[in-house]
Amino acid sequence: MSWRQRGSLWTLQPPDPIGRVDVIGGSYLAATPQLSYRRLLEALARQGLAVWAWSYVPGFDHQAQANEAWRAFRAERCGLPVLRLGHSLGCKLHLLAPDNGRGCSGLAALSFNNFSAERSVPLLADLGPRLGISSEFSPSPEETLRLVGRDYRQPRNLLVRFNRDGIDQSPRLLAELQQRPGDASRLVELPGDHLTPASAGLRQNLLGSWADDPARQRQIDRLAQLISDWWRSDPQGVEHGAVFQG
Repeated sequence: MSWRQRGSLWTLQPPDPIGRVDVIGGSYLAATPQLSYRRLLEALARQGLAVWAWSYVPGFDHQAQANEAWRAFRAERCGLPVLRLGHSLGCKLHLLAPDNGRGCSGLAALSFNNFSAERSVPLLADLGPRLGISSEFSPSPEETLRLVGRDYRQPRNLLVRFNRDGIDQSPRLLAELQQRPGDASRLVELPGDHLTPASAGLRQNLLGSWADDPARQRQIDRLAQLISDWWRSDPQGVEHGAVFQG
């Protein structure tokens, strides 16, 4: 398998894929998803999932970027069932997709983050008004959760939080999702921190293969297996709102 670029998408095609995973990464990691998330995405490809990862630089208009990502994925039809996967801000962009989650068979949301712009970029609180620039994301954190509760229609959502992640807001998202009729969302807690989904790929690409930590690779492989097993499972068998310590 080798990575290929198709416009704003980086793709990895295993032989005889059983499905496709549409990936939106978090913050500036997402500019080069084929590097930042390499280990996780290649592990998912070994599970039989074709990988389509959107490359972007975050802005303030998250709804516009959610629409842009959705159009990029939608333009590449493949006839396979689709799993959506987001990390940090990428979770929010998938949740804001204009099809409201109808065009996939589930969302895996890793380290959901929905902080305000001033919390994410502290200087904005002082510089924003002086420079005449927006000092809040659109939609705002509160509006994002309101839109999810009102419009988001995908019942199957795997929320993954890591136990040393100080900026994860998955429980708040879970509470909103569970207000919907027929919700089948599930929260899983694993060892790690906010950068765990990207850590092994970053280490290898920045420091070389000699710096690889086998324990980190095993952690990434377990995460990929969890996502794959959940996605393949019978939707009726998903345990609602369960929290598993790993």
